[in-house]
Amino acid sequence: MSRNRRIGAYPVIGIRPTIDGRRGYLKVRESLEEQTWSMAKAAATLFRENLRYANGEPVQVVLADTTIGGVAEAAACQDKFRREGVDITLTVTPCWCYGAETMDMDPKTIKAVWGFNGTERPGAVYLASVLATHAQKGLPAFGIYGHEVQPASAREIPEDVKEKLLRFGRSAVAVASMRGTSYLQIGSVTMGIGGSIIDAAFLEEYLGMRMESVDEVELIRRMEEGIYDEEEFQKALKWTKEHCKEGFDKNPEAVQKTREQKDHDWEFVVKMMCIIKDLMNGNPNLPEGCEEEQMGHNALAAGFQGQRQWTDFYPNGDFAEALLNTSFDWDGPREPYILATENDVLNGIGMLFMKLLTNRAQIFADVRTYWSPEAVWKATGYTMEGKAAKAGGMIHLINSGAACLDACGEAKDDCGNAVMKPWYEVTEEDQRQILENVTWNPADFGYFRGGGYSSRFLTNAEMPVTMIRLNLIKGLGPALQIAEGWTIRLPEEVSDILWKRTDYTWPCTWFVPRTNDSPAFRTAYDVMNNWGANHGAISYGHIGADLITLCSMLRIPVSMHNVAEENIFRPAAWNAFGMDKEGQDYRACSAYGPLYR
Repeated sequence: MSRNRRIGAYPVIGIRPTIDGRRGYLKVRESLEEQTWSMAKAAATLFRENLRYANGEPVQVVLADTTIGGVAEAAACQDKFRREGVDITLTVTPCWCYGAETMDMDPKTIKAVWGFNGTERPGAVYLASVLATHAQKGLPAFGIYGHEVQPASAREIPEDVKEKLLRFGRSAVAVASMRGTSYLQIGSVTMGIGGSIIDAAFLEEYLGMRMESVDEVELIRRMEEGIYDEEEFQKALKWTKEHCKEGFDKNPEAVQKTREQKDHDWEFVVKMMCIIKDLMNGNPNLPEGCEEEQMGHNALAAGFQGQRQWTDFYPNGDFAEALLNTSFDWDGPREPYILATENDVLNGIGMLFMKLLTNRAQIFADVRTYWSPEAVWKATGYTMEGKAAKAGGMIHLINSGAACLDACGEAKDDCGNAVMKPWYEVTEEDQRQILENVTWNPADFGYFRGGGYSSRFLTNAEMPVTMIRLNLIKGLGPALQIAEGWTIRLPEEVSDILWKRTDYTWPCTWFVPRTNDSPAFRTAYDVMNNWGANHGAISYGHIGADLITLCSMLRIPVSMHNVAEENIFRPAAWNAFGMDKEGQDYRACSAYGPLYR
């Protein structure tokens, strides 16, 4: 496991076992203690065994000291949870309880209630009652109710309940992990890109994060004054020379750099990466007298401006961006960083959402070109097949080298399938295969006059992925787009012809969204035509349902998605805002407002 990069403890989940408070001759409360505790302990075990923090450690779960039958025990539970750092609560019960007396009234916690579906006691009645009370008090809570009736003796959590519990837990841990951290912009606005115009109020009010900012010249100051970890730099440089293969130079011979200049660029970009890590999270091994620099900026994510003022003069940031976003480096497997190219904070935050949900490395890419079957045939003579033919085409995802190296698809699971693994499952063989299939090509001088190196690879495998984009809309606020789909593999000669139509020295991924009857998803063209910006953040796996749950916690509406309606899981109060799921989401997010306002 890696160290906790965020300052402060990770969020804790608190389990609240509520119970019918009546005692007396029939011992109502006493008869329910074992069943209630069984639910609480089962939920705690489910969370501990299936959820991990970003550093790979199991999520911490604490239980109330007693079952909660009234306000005194609710207050005692809240006091314990405050001392234990609980940000997320799950209330569980198999029976009727006194709703307003037993519910979680803390406005700062993220809440869910699991009511047992059984006929012996009215757990469902309590669930409905307490969710109504939550809505009445403006405290949104997720309701969890199994589809099938269970006997009171049942101790196994039904599969549909497990799915909702884990979706709630994953999303809530991700949301709570962002609070109190920073987004660090290194530089400022890149080439007029709106996504790199940072809105500090959005970060503060919706995510609980602060904006930190340093000028790019800080990297030069630290290089020239020796404010970096020399031992780490030498280790990193040695590893880079051994494992990072230099690729072909596409620039005209007359302007190509000499071998000596290229070797200097290698040292420069490796040192950049070391310094950016230090800027984000600090480094106690910086030289004596650099105590201020040792502290870092508590940055859970960052962005590097680069173009154009930096890249017209200095080697570009592609090496640092690609390798920091990757799930390993010279220290072996480690928690991926989030470093957005062109300081596109909105894409960087999208990458952060998905990293916290999956603990996997993330892809940063331009959503560059839609290729129809007809256009592909005209360019290559190839007739599209499979998923691409069904979707009416594909989308070319390509950027100058910021995509994580995991995206090449060379890591394999136990069945030999291409996969992007949670970072703590990445093996030495995975690293070797990935590095063997990546080259680092001298930068295109048309884009990067200062030189540097861009990672180059082809995602030569079919993998399930989810592409998202966070947009800021004046008069609306933030909204998220989600497109689940797959990376696809084309015949090598076909891929090469299409790839060479753009920059052949950049990472290349062919993406096919899953289509349906909605206007934005009828074909791959419609997805491209409705996409809200030039960039997309891409994660391994179909995780759209988790993202919808996460966004509802943050009060960010989802403006476009291809997730099945039966998998949409939002707070119960959303149901009061109309019958259509999308309209509910917009109206509820507007009514409740940002989580931290």
